[in-house]
Amino acid sequence: MFAGDGCLMEGISHEVCSLAGTLKLGKLIVIYDNNGISIDGEVDQWFSEDTGKRFEAYGWQVLSADGHDPVAVSAEIKNAKNNTDQPTLISCKTIIGFGSPNKQGTAATHGAPLGEEEVASVRENLDWPHAPFSIPEDIMQAWDCTEKGFVAESAWKEKLVVYEEEYPELALELVRRIKGELPGYFAEKADEFIQECQQAEVNIASRKASQNSIEAYAALLPELIGGSADLTGSNLTQWSGSSPISENADGNYIYYGVREFGMTAIASGIALHGGFIPYTATFLIFMEYGRNAARMAALMKQRSVLVYTHDSIGQGEDGPTHQPIEQLTALRVTPNMSVWRPCDNVETAVAWKVALERAEGPTALVFSRQGVAHQGRSGEQLAEISRGAYVLIDCEGDPELILIATGSEINICRDAVNQLQTDGIAARLVSMPSTDAFDSQEPEYKEKVLPASVRKRLAVEAGATDYWSKYVGLEGKVIGIDRFGESAPGGVLMEHFGFTAENVVAVAKSFD
Repeated sequence: MFAGDGCLMEGISHEVCSLAGTLKLGKLIVIYDNNGISIDGEVDQWFSEDTGKRFEAYGWQVLSADGHDPVAVSAEIKNAKNNTDQPTLISCKTIIGFGSPNKQGTAATHGAPLGEEEVASVRENLDWPHAPFSIPEDIMQAWDCTEKGFVAESAWKEKLVVYEEEYPELALELVRRIKGELPGYFAEKADEFIQECQQAEVNIASRKASQNSIEAYAALLPELIGGSADLTGSNLTQWSGSSPISENADGNYIYYGVREFGMTAIASGIALHGGFIPYTATFLIFMEYGRNAARMAALMKQRSVLVYTHDSIGQGEDGPTHQPIEQLTALRVTPNMSVWRPCDNVETAVAWKVALERAEGPTALVFSRQGVAHQGRSGEQLAEISRGAYVLIDCEGDPELILIATGSEINICRDAVNQLQTDGIAARLVSMPSTDAFDSQEPEYKEKVLPASVRKRLAVEAGATDYWSKYVGLEGKVIGIDRFGESAPGGVLMEHFGFTAENVVAVAKSFD
């Protein structure tokens, strides 16, 4: 890969390069364009460390070459390939804007056009008389690797044919994984697991339900490779078949250390490589450290499962520094990011299935630290979970009031709806574990769940409130939290901030 001075200033370069050295990734070669210039000018005023020694401290092999000498650079790449025990940094000293008599070696060539006069001077200086965008035939032929690539691809295909003859089942598995397809039996087996979860009726934290889902699905998907940013025991991301790559080269679990940004970016790299489905994990509040990489995964349409636990003030004593408020909204408004916040073990199993089946982008799975109650469902309700929202409790006839909730707040809303119905109010409870999945449904289904005629709507979620206006409307209300939390037991905080059945009932009855 190629990197410049600015790239190696970024914090993520420290995260990933440190880990690469620890894991002895001998196939990794970084060509460092060491020109000493960034947008603001010469970097010695803000980038003065000895980069080579820094990388040696990481455990890398460090080489150097004249970046304008292709023979020298090629020789160092060969030396790098010969060292399979260390990643290699090749520091290539270059002059930015090489050939520009008046601007080379300055920030003026970094991001601005040279201008017609300077371009003419460059042509003269480099003895380049050819027309713009015209490549001489001899140079074109020298750089044309079409035939070389065809020969290499043909040789690989011949090897694959031999492999298919000797190991037909393994060959089919290899091709399936390279194509990014799930096994034909996955959907059926996943549905069986979901049905088992519905019948089990266990009350557990959704992060534990997530671990149970990983246990079930990882056994079906050898391509699943997971990891956590130093929170494995809290995120609950290991399963009985987990094998750390730090101990076994063919392992399926990565201890990332405290590197949320690097971890999330590495997952995209694994997805881009192909043949694997990565999942990563940290606390929801720490998605902020990896947000740019999560956004890039969405932009690049890469399948990656982002597990975020400890999803609200309900996580308790760690206090406001660790209690998410606006993070769910940030994830939900990211284009091409699918977000699920399930309320129990069943919705969790469905969320994991949907995430693994979604090949066109990343999916954020948001789980609680605290226990959540199992919810009873009919077969129809079970089938509708994957649509992002469904009626969990309905009333006789048409509803006059609709409660919408997600995650751990579903249980208090269930109690509230039961009380409202006892008090003679035709109330409906909608569970909405995935807003984007619901938004993608056909208008008829959305009208069935949230009839436009029902204007009394109350959303309940232990997070920022603004996002919910699109579902409750101008006449609706939201019970949420738009300030930082406090340090206290989770249950105490939930009551303090109004996440109780009693408060939900009171707010529901406050509609004119």
